Amino acid sequence: MGKMQELQRMIDESSNIVFFGGAGVSTESNIPDFRSSDGLYQEKYQYPPEQVVSHTFFVKKTEMFYDFYKNKMMFLEAKPNAAHLKLAEFEQAGKLTAVITQNIDGLHQMAGSKNVLELHGSIHRNYCQDCGRFYNAEYIKESDGIPTCECGGIIKPDVVLYEEGLDNMTVQNSIRAISEADMLIIGGTSLVVYPAAGFIDYFRGKYLVVVNKGATSRDSQADLCIQEPIGEVLGGICV
Repeated sequence: MGKMQELQRMIDESSNIVFFGGAGVSTESNIPDFRSSDGLYQEKYQYPPEQVVSHTFFVKKTEMFYDFYKNKMMFLEAKPNAAHLKLAEFEQAGKLTAVITQNIDGLHQMAGSKNVLELHGSIHRNYCQDCGRFYNAEYIKESDGIPTCECGGIIKPDVVLYEEGLDNMTVQNSIRAISEADMLIIGGTSLVVYPAAGFIDYFRGKYLVVVNKGATSRDSQADLCIQEPIGEVLGGICV
């Protein structure tokens, strides 16, 4: 039996699937991956990207932070790909209970997924640090320099920067979803970002599947590994 047939069989046999995804899920929507050979981290900047997207940098060099953020992390023209669309179909069919994502692009929701747990926040939510007023992604992208609120306060994106903790409720809901799942599909992530990567330890179900273009630290534990683009793989599955 080929790997695709094997994946189809596992999905057919499962009724409580959870998907755990990373940057590789959105690369087929033309959003660059941070860590791959052609990703953001390979480009040359005055400061390393990890430093730019840190809490300290946001506070101390806000204008430089926003210049990088708007140009390298906000892709408002991106559209969901076959992976996003198929996961939404799985949820509508009652087979998938949660999408847990490390991405901040909002493409899962755009594709129609309802229960999306965003571990690292979203570019689509932005709040004034002084009065708490909400601003959408378009407002941030189109602003000159540092986006400011009508009250004069500086707006901060609702994304988890380096040095910041994950949202407690999102973490608890993610761990619960994984611990109750009968199948966990890990897709488009190298599983190097903690604490998120450690959530997989809570899985007690039947089938653990890893779909990623490169090897991951969990391949040896997986029941099935497919080293292909996630959109191509999920796009070929029948709900």
